[in-house]
Amino acid sequence: MAYGVLVFAISILIVGGLFRFGYDYILFPALSGFLVVGPLIAAGLYEKSQRLAEGLPVTLAGMMFVTARSGGQILFVGVLLSMLAVLWMRAAVLLYAIFFGLQPFPGLNEIVGILIGTPRGWALIAVGSLVGGLFAAFSFAISVFGIPMLLAERTDALTAMGRSMALVWNNRPVMLTWGAVVTGLSVLSIATGMIGLIITFPVLGHATWHAYSAMRWKVHAGREELRVDVGGEP
Repeated sequence: MAYGVLVFAISILIVGGLFRFGYDYILFPALSGFLVVGPLIAAGLYEKSQRLAEGLPVTLAGMMFVTARSGGQILFVGVLLSMLAVLWMRAAVLLYAIFFGLQPFPGLNEIVGILIGTPRGWALIAVGSLVGGLFAAFSFAISVFGIPMLLAERTDALTAMGRSMALVWNNRPVMLTWGAVVTGLSVLSIATGMIGLIITFPVLGHATWHAYSAMRWKVHAGREELRVDVGGEP
């Protein structure tokens, strides 16, 4: 719960900073960009779940300052996810300019009516959802198992991201369902003024770790069966 409170507080500070420094026009892209970097922010929750599974003590400090078994490789994924979030926010601004021209941002009070009350607004929502969905799908695919893998195993970033994408692709129905659950709970949390993050974020973090743990066991079991089938030692 304390971890959820910290995520909530940081989110409020970021949103407040956007308004304070006049960047409120990227509020909606920034909120949706949270889905891109969310798996990285949840690293402390993955660490807690792993330590609980191993019967090790858990502290809040240990969750905030995680030591990955892969060393600095996780930083590479973190930088990549951050770059994807920034690129998505830039793309969102360009999409707005394409549909509405180089006009000043009308403000949050007016932009909602423009988006849902005009044909251009609906077109922007449709195209923006498609483009944003591609960013979110790619980041989800490389990080949902990639970041837990880098925390728990000694591997490199490219291998972890590649394995994560392969696991997501080979388990599309369940991963699409899980992605919809994550998106739905994230939208619900935003609708509550970020307060919902205090509960939903830790729940999603722990659930993601257990999904990775179950998938890792399944992969290892499949490898052992393959070795037996080809005449190897179990």
